[in-house]
Amino acid sequence: MSGLWLAVLAGGVGCYLLKLAGLAVPPAVLDRGWVRRTADLVPVALLAALVAVQVASDGPRLVLDARVAGLAAAVVLLVLRAPFLLVVAGAAASAALLRLLAG
Repeated sequence: MSGLWLAVLAGGVGCYLLKLAGLAVPPAVLDRGWVRRTADLVPVALLAALVAVQVASDGPRLVLDARVAGLAAAVVLLVLRAPFLLVVAGAAASAALLRLLAG
């Protein structure tokens, strides 16, 4: 078995054990207020981290390009409580326009 398949198998087993550990947590622990608030915020933090990595990096380099302008436009539209489709279209349009102007 190659090292790649060993890593895939180890990752799968690790994910299964992590899921099993989450199911084994007693309900009394989950009913605590700070645990509930933390569990509610973890997905938001993970999604924000993924967006930041996708927008501001190109491999190992930090890059500030049209994607950052698209993200900024999306944030402005979200603050203005625009519909989701308008947020996506506005972000894409602003990034495309900046790329067009940049050449």
